[in-house]
Amino acid sequence: MFRELLLAALIMAVGLSIAGMGTYLYQWLVKTQAMLRYDGQTFAHTMGHLAMSFVCGPYILLKMGWQQDQKGTLSVASALIGSFVGFGWAFVTGLLFVGSYFMIVV
Repeated sequence: MFRELLLAALIMAVGLSIAGMGTYLYQWLVKTQAMLRYDGQTFAHTMGHLAMSFVCGPYILLKMGWQQDQKGTLSVASALIGSFVGFGWAFVTGLLFVGSYFMIVV
């Protein structure tokens, strides 16, 4: 059972690492803030925003969960929901990339 939990943690770590790297790479190349969006001027822009939101979504959600309120305090509910959804999403993203890696290599 410990091995399965360790594998799940590894997959989440890979997904979160790829999400963070993708977020900063997107912000560096496009020179705009990465956010979850599905709009675009053309169909290609819309598909690009959807792909970016899927890959970078876990990191964006984790950052959104740690934003402060108007009073300068941190909402525990917002942090917990952002963490829960972000790490679950990171597992899906990590599973996609780890599965693709093993499909190509092995």
